[in-house]
Amino acid sequence: MARDRWCLQPLLWFTLTNLFQGTSAVEHVPVLAWSTFGSLWNLEKKPHEGHIVKDEELLTFLKPIFNQGSQNVVLFLQNELSVEDFTQYGPENGDDETFGNVQQFLETSNSSLVLPAVDWRAIKYLKENLTWTEIHNDLDHEIELEMDPSKPNLIVVKLAPVDRMINVKMAQSLSNNDKAIGEITNTLIRKGVQFSAIYTALRPSVVIRGSDDRLIHTGRRLMASDSTRPMPYPPVNVTNGTDTCILFHAASLQLKVNGTLIDLTNETFISRLVDTDSSTCSTANVTLSLKYSLQQSPSLSVKNLEIRFVMRNRFYRVSARYWFTLDFVEILQDEVNVAVFNVSSVTAPHQYSFHCQLIGTSGLSGALFIPANDAAGAWTITISEFQIQGFNVEANRFAYASDCSSFFTRAIWMALVTSLILLYILTFGIHMIMQLTTNDRFDDPKGQALIVPQTD
Repeated sequence: MARDRWCLQPLLWFTLTNLFQGTSAVEHVPVLAWSTFGSLWNLEKKPHEGHIVKDEELLTFLKPIFNQGSQNVVLFLQNELSVEDFTQYGPENGDDETFGNVQQFLETSNSSLVLPAVDWRAIKYLKENLTWTEIHNDLDHEIELEMDPSKPNLIVVKLAPVDRMINVKMAQSLSNNDKAIGEITNTLIRKGVQFSAIYTALRPSVVIRGSDDRLIHTGRRLMASDSTRPMPYPPVNVTNGTDTCILFHAASLQLKVNGTLIDLTNETFISRLVDTDSSTCSTANVTLSLKYSLQQSPSLSVKNLEIRFVMRNRFYRVSARYWFTLDFVEILQDEVNVAVFNVSSVTAPHQYSFHCQLIGTSGLSGALFIPANDAAGAWTITISEFQIQGFNVEANRFAYASDCSSFFTRAIWMALVTSLILLYILTFGIHMIMQLTTNDRFDDPKGQALIVPQTD
């Protein structure tokens, strides 16, 4: 039987981990499909590297599935997924179990397809433009899919939400969903049902990497207007009753205490489980309060957590304008222990927002959180693509962003010093050449010998 492979056989994980290396996964999700039918996909129509599949194009790629006579399609839908998940939890890192069933089906099915980059809105478009029967995956009970041979069977299996609170829980969540996919798929195969399966997610995920395998570049972007580019999710906004007074956004919000990593990205920006009711706004002082209840993660010693960003707005005579500064960051653990950090270099004109590619307690950060008490020493804070505005918020959008990168970065200073050294060497060489002189008298072999007097 013909088998269609889109770079999937032994090199499946190599493709997933390397094809889109360096491409941001904040706007797209992977789509993996396999079928018990014959060859369904034409290799000549394979999307080129770096291409992001859109709405109608996705339907074109999946059209062979829906054109089959039986039209038995099972859509395994996760809440979030990205190509980087396969990198961090796949065989490349010694984990053969997290996606073991999915990898097996892709390699052994009669026909299979991998689209590493599909616009997450295309998945929503696919779900809304076809008539699906939804089934929720219950980890405590085995799912029995009933296929009616007299009509098309389009079934959505909503997998359990992944838990990105800590890496161990994340791997367990992905593994549980992989087991559910394996049980359902194997059951259909045993029953002799001809079907096609699709594994994807409703939105991309923010993948958390350890400090050892993450390389962060804090390139120079003076007064960068990052607020104009699309964000994977809307920022956190705080209102004073009628109008928005605080905006906060980050691509990743991570804390580490006593060796335990706490990822708050999903709770803050995606699932919106954060409580901002304790935030305060005024023309002179602003406090952004982010409260989290971590009771659902028994492996964490921290049960309640609050993060406060304390900002002030002051007038400076030298510049004749108001500037706001982020003075303190406070972490309140279980309403008892308070860790206080002084903040350096987070300032901007009050009508602007502030942006920094990396901010936190690391020395590599563009803006540094400096522990101000003993309790702060136990915490590590890492916030990437940090952007905040606490004053003069208009139309619920970030204003022009003042970036944390200084005008003269280390690279610029190195280039200037090297250029000055080379210029000095060139100038010294030209000066020495200009000092060279020729003899003013020459020895005549036909005349009297030239005598050069020597003195002691």
